[in-house]
Formats: sequence, structure tokens, C-alpha cells
Amino acid sequence: MVSRRNFLKSSAAMSALASLPLSVRWHIAQAATAAAGLSDPEYQMTSAGFVNPVPDAMAPGFIYKPKKGKIKVTMGPSVQQTGLVDEFGARLNTPVFGYGENGSFVSWPGRTFEVQSGQPLQVKWENKLYDPVTGLPATHPIVSNAAGGFGDGPVDTSLHWCYSLPGYEAFDIPTNGVPVVPHLHGGHTTDIFDGNPEYFFSPGYGVRGPRWVEKTYVYDNDQPAGNLWYHDHALGITRLNVYAGLAGFYFVRDEFDTGKADNPLGLPAWPYEKAYAIQDRMFRDSGELFYPTYPGDPFYEDFITGEGAVLPPELFPNGGPAALAEFFGDHMVVNGVIWPKEDVEPRNYRLHLLNGTDSRFMAIRFRAVPAGVTDPSAAGAPIQFNVIGSDQGLASSATMTDMLVSEPGSRYDIVVDFKGLQGQRIIMENIGGDEPFGGDIPGPAVFGETNRVMAFDVAEMANVADGFNPDNIDNAYMPSTAAEDRVRKVALFEGMDEFGRLQPLLGTAEPASDMNNNPIYWPGGPLAGQPMEGSIAWHSPTTENPALGSTEIWEIHNATGDAHPVHLHLVHFDILDRQEFSADVIDQPVLQHNGLLGMGFRLENIALGAMVTTPEGYVENAPKDMVTALPDQITRIKATFDKPGRYVWHCHILSHEDHEMMRVLHVGPGA
Repeated sequence: MVSRRNFLKSSAAMSALASLPLSVRWHIAQAATAAAGLSDPEYQMTSAGFVNPVPDAMAPGFIYKPKKGKIKVTMGPSVQQTGLVDEFGARLNTPVFGYGENGSFVSWPGRTFEVQSGQPLQVKWENKLYDPVTGLPATHPIVSNAAGGFGDGPVDTSLHWCYSLPGYEAFDIPTNGVPVVPHLHGGHTTDIFDGNPEYFFSPGYGVRGPRWVEKTYVYDNDQPAGNLWYHDHALGITRLNVYAGLAGFYFVRDEFDTGKADNPLGLPAWPYEKAYAIQDRMFRDSGELFYPTYPGDPFYEDFITGEGAVLPPELFPNGGPAALAEFFGDHMVVNGVIWPKEDVEPRNYRLHLLNGTDSRFMAIRFRAVPAGVTDPSAAGAPIQFNVIGSDQGLASSATMTDMLVSEPGSRYDIVVDFKGLQGQRIIMENIGGDEPFGGDIPGPAVFGETNRVMAFDVAEMANVADGFNPDNIDNAYMPSTAAEDRVRKVALFEGMDEFGRLQPLLGTAEPASDMNNNPIYWPGGPLAGQPMEGSIAWHSPTTENPALGSTEIWEIHNATGDAHPVHLHLVHFDILDRQEFSADVIDQPVLQHNGLLGMGFRLENIALGAMVTTPEGYVENAPKDMVTALPDQITRIKATFDKPGRYVWHCHILSHEDHEMMRVLHVGPGA
């Protein structure tokens, strides 16, 4: 196996040969067995798999009830049962962070918003992450270090994060609390309410980020019906805050997709409309959320010692906590419960699927097994279903498929028909694998139980006529016909940070220029005075600066070994096409947030190759805010930037965006 480090070291030799492939795949070498002290997924599947009902995120009692277009929403600590059991079969408790209406309970996932298109909503977000016993700021509920004994928590303070910004270095979580900032993912939102990572605030607003504006956010909801979601977006700890439970659904309804039983499109409505937040986790055998950051933890050797990274002991006592480049859990969780089940009637159900994982691409299938069976190895052929929409709304037409590829951060709107399946169990299967995704399906399996997500037990009763007709979806969405004002060439890279850790980065595949086509130069460091190009860290000058009202085609060049789920704030976009490419790969330094240097690349002599047919299982004929950019390919998207101000674009592998794979997207003057 060629390691990424060897690939990076050999890049100078590669740079002379544009015909060589740009990417080298990375593979998990970690054994699949649970480490000592961690929950055993095989035992949990045997004891509790497909036993617990999945919490209903669309139940009327779980939906927020704003008054006169206003609501207060709290972020706070809680304890809930996730379905885990101990060796005696007794239920275990899991400490979490959650969202909830002020004065009420908080939960993972947070309660669901359901709003009307065109009707603004004011949300006052309150950070009440206090310890309920001591009243002091709460520490993270996540436990790190499988071997036990350190107790320092999961936060890597060497990263570019909230309390490492200039003027914030004196703050810390034990004293000042966990900083947060909510982001409405998919929202067409004014910039100051978008939840950008530097707008964070601590408990009681005691510490406010450098761009913090006010406590109450206004969501205009000036967009068609769609399945949005909200989650934390604090700088450098998004992966941890979301992992702890800070995520929930946000549905926009309109005159077509009303959510009511008499909707004009004949779509299934509650209780036959469901929403599932699919995530993956590891747990301690005592029930706590576990996240690897120390020597001996799963994946640590793969990303740190195995790659030759050198972590100074003064910054990483006992070798951690150190951020790892990706995370794959060995327990699948839906709406906060491990491997749950849904009892269904033999009729059509509308299912909203959110991929809320850190790093896991999924390839979803549905297959039938006899009642009570948990093992899909002898299941029947994949069952076809209709994909009727995606991230921000309904599709241009329904797509019948038996497999759906789902990237982290994405939402897919599907209709599954359970008629004729009476008395059987239908397993929602994932054949995407347990490693960084490169496009191969099925993907490599590392764990034994993550190939299944949840189950549907079909009642023994007569088929129910429900009136769903997929033809009603035709022309629900019309792709943009606007002429492009600019073609922008951006790029995805993998370099190394100042300690030699793998560092995913965004950047450009051309010399950067602003909205007026004026060149942008490196302001300092080894490349000072040269045009900005190639790998660029978060804090460097803005290079993505569309003019207000402009329509752009972005050509996303993936020069890494793996697929990345790319997310743009503010906009929805159309996915146009994909094309192979090759290039010379040239080393260049990357200035880190602390003034030290890492290593990155730039691309020269880019050569275009063959156009790529849309891969099987990719359904993209809907308004998207997520796109899978495959390795060695240019992925083209088209968007109109119709609100001014400071937004961001990033990879939605949360471990990537926390380690610099995120850049400012500034619309209009003032970048």
C-alpha cells in the first residue's frame, strides 16, 4: 500500500508527469474488533438491533410551536437512552448536547422546525451548556482515550478554532464553556444569521466571536419547500458539537408540498411521512459517546503515528487530544437510537433521509428478510423506490432506483412502497463501506454491523390504496436557464499541517481574482506578492468573490484520492456534469493559522479528459446544496449568488472542515 505520506513526499517527482493520476487512495488499517472499554457493536446488534422504535421527528408533539413568528431555542446538556444495553441487558444512559424549546427538554436530534415558505421566523438561540449540578460551564459529553486515564476531553486546541483566534487565546472550555453557532443548512439566509463559524458565542453570551452580531436570528424562508437541517458550525469544533447531538430537521412547506394529507401532489403525509437523521457513532461500554483522539484509539495509528506525524508533547500531552482526518463509527444511529425499527403498513411512505455522519458516504438499499431477522446476508433482491427530491426541494421528475448514494450533509426525499410485503422485515442497507469513499460500490467493509441502518416491519393487513403517483412530481423543479457570468476554477487538495498530519484543503485551480477580475496576491509568507493559487487555508484572503446577482459555473477539481461532499452556503445549485482531468502537481507551502508552515500543492498544465457518465445511484435532478466531487474529476455546478455578504463553502466531512477544508465565500464588494 502506498501511504499518503509517501505520495506527498513523491509529489515533486510526479509534478513533471501530467499523465500520472492525481490521487492515491487511503485505507483504514484499524482492526474491526471493538477496543477494550468500548461498546461492542456485534453484542449490541444481537441484543438490541431492530428492537427499539425509531423516534418520530415529524410527530406533531416534536415540532416547535413558535408564537407570532418568534421562538427561543436552547442548547443544553441532557441524558438520553440510545438503545444501548449493558452485559445484563439493562439500558444504558448517554450524556449528550441537544436543542430544545426554551424551558422544555433538549434532545438529540433537536426538535423539528416546520415553517411556511415566505413567512419569516425569528429564533433567539441561547447557549445554556451548563452543568446542571454545579452550574459551571459544561464540558464536552464525549469521552476520548479508549485506554482511559487522561480525561482531557476531545478538543484539539492546536487547531484553528474559536479560542485560538487572536484575542481569544485566554479563553478555554472549563472556564468559559463550549462555544456554539447554529447554521441553517440549506437556508437562503442573510449573512449575519447564516451561522458562519466566526459568529460563535459561549454560554450566557460571555464570549462572542469576532463577527458575532446579535442573539436573534431571522430566517426569511424565502424559498420553495425543502428538507433543510440545522446544526452547530463553531470554528474548529463543528465535528464535536454535532457528534454530541447538536443537529435537527428544518422543513419549509409551500402551496404544493404542504405536508397535509390533501396536498395537491398526492404525497404521503404524516403519519406516513417520516424523517430519519442517519449518523454513526462509537460508544464506551458504559454508554458515553466515544470519539478517538489519543494513542491506542481507533484510527489514531492510521492518521498520526502511521503517517509519521510528530506531535510536540507540550501541545499534545500523552499524545492527544489530536484531531484525526476522518471518523467512521461502528454503530449506526437513526434519530439518536442505534439500529431502530419502524412499524409500517403496506402502503407508500415518504422518507426524508439526512446523512448526518462525519465522513461516511452511504449507498442505501432496501431488502426483505423474514420477520425478526437482523442479518441481511440472505435478503432478497433490492427493492425499487422513487427518489422525488433532494437537499432543497422536489426534483424535476421522480427517479426509480434500487440504490441511492448519499453524501455527508445531504438530504434525499424518497417514497418506498411496502405493499405486497406483509409480514416481512425490510432492512435499510448501506453498502457504501467503512472507509473514505472513492466511488467504488460496494465499499470496503471494516465493521460487521454498519452494513445495515434500520428496519421496517410490515403489518399483516390488506394493501392500503394511498393515491401516490410519481408522475405528479414532473416539473416540480426547473433547472436554471440563466447565462453564466463567470466560470470559476476551484480545487480540492490534501496536504500536511505543521505537525505532518494529513490536512485537507480547498483552493483554486487558477490564479485568483476578485469580482472585478483584479488579481489577488498572497499578502505574506513564502509566497508573498505572488498571485494566490493552489492550496489555501481558512484565514488567508478571500478568493471566492462572486458579484451580487451573478450566475457562476464552478469547476471543482478534485486532486485528492477520495470523494468530498462539497457544500456552498446561501445558494442552491444545479449539478451539470463531470469530466476526467490530469495535471502537474507542484509543491507549495501553506501558511497555518499560527504562522507555521504546512505543505500543499497547486495544479499546472491541467489537461481535460473524457466526460463522465453519472454513476449509478447518483440522483441529482433537484435543487442541491451538496455535491459529491469524485477523485481525478472536475465536477461542474451552477449557482446564482443573490444575497450580499460573507458566507462560506467547505467539504462537509466535518473532520475536514474543522482542519481547514473551508473557505470564505463573499458575495459582492467588501471581501
